[in-house]
Amino acid sequence: VASAMITHHPSLLRLRAPLPAGLRHRTSHALLFTAPAYSPPPPPLRLLPLCVAAGGASPVGPDGGNRATPPPLGAAALDFARSNFLPLALIGGMTLGLLDPTLGCLAHKYSLSKYSTFGIFVISGLTLRTKELGAALQAWPAGLFGLGSILLLTPFLAQYIVQIQFFPREFITGLAMFCCMPTTLSSGVTLTQLAGGNSALALAMTVISNLLGIMFVPLSLAKYIGAGAGVALPTKELFRSLVNTLLTPLILGKVARETSKGIAEFVDGNRQGFSVMSAVLLSLVPWIQVSRSRSLLLSVKAKAFAIIVIIGVLLHLALLAFNATTLQVLSCLKQKEESVFARKEYARAVILVASQKTLPVLVAVVEQLGGALGESGLLVIPCVAAHINQIIIDSILVNLWRQRDQRSTGAK
Repeated sequence: VASAMITHHPSLLRLRAPLPAGLRHRTSHALLFTAPAYSPPPPPLRLLPLCVAAGGASPVGPDGGNRATPPPLGAAALDFARSNFLPLALIGGMTLGLLDPTLGCLAHKYSLSKYSTFGIFVISGLTLRTKELGAALQAWPAGLFGLGSILLLTPFLAQYIVQIQFFPREFITGLAMFCCMPTTLSSGVTLTQLAGGNSALALAMTVISNLLGIMFVPLSLAKYIGAGAGVALPTKELFRSLVNTLLTPLILGKVARETSKGIAEFVDGNRQGFSVMSAVLLSLVPWIQVSRSRSLLLSVKAKAFAIIVIIGVLLHLALLAFNATTLQVLSCLKQKEESVFARKEYARAVILVASQKTLPVLVAVVEQLGGALGESGLLVIPCVAAHINQIIIDSILVNLWRQRDQRSTGAK
């Protein structure tokens, strides 16, 4: 009876099923002693998350569900550096130039900034898709507005800036001259690519504004700043420099992309790496400029330098606000179909490119003036600060745009 109870009891029936074959033919008495000692095989091993193995919080919540855990400190720092690579590179270059200008001055001696600009536009040509060129042609109204903002609006503001009473006087004069310059040769295009804007439109505005700037810059300087100072520009030299640093590398990169399918596939598969490379090349320009101007920067009173930096920042923020607001107003004029002014890729290209001013052209102009408008070094200092600040501000803006795009993509 006991044997029958043991054999047919429901709870013991559950124990009999998983027994190994060697135990199935034993007597019930043997089963009585061996069944309690037997336990089912343990579950397979599972790798715990790294934070749990290291003593961090468990990813399992009290209700058995997954619980979000913060990333390790190193991973968070790496993610921050990746998301803010360009402003960090710019700040790092400036800091290096201030601490030790030796390398920066050596880089200037061998014209490293020219090679870096050449490399930036080679990368722009390599990453330039043909469909982007067609899209840029369709967005000609946006490009025309951008050119008007670059060549007409900001030079008009120069006449009001030059009226500010400031000492040293060259600071205000230099900042007013900066307003008369065309757009940046490389940073606007690089930032447009990082922001997901139409790089072909940015390139078109960059090339055309700098070519037209050969005619517009002398007129603007003579009218708003240098009345009676005999302002003149080396037209042939500037034109040759623009062709060599903008058009030639751009064409080389584009030809390499179109003639080799392997190059095109490699570039498209490593766009993020090429963007980082462009950012590194771009950061060389302010590093060299700060290294060259270090002695003058340290000789200027901190208060005067801080005030002129603030004025330059406010000027750039005003240009960003004006271009963004005007594009928003223009986008509302066309109701039947989407306006080119409302397209995100076009608007970002115009806002970034039309709000920036180039430093190399200003340096060339100051050198040609020969001190007609003041001490050359003091004229350049506020423009170096304004050039660096506009890139930092715009890189922060680009990061905000990219984060918003990531959130909207994740929401979809």
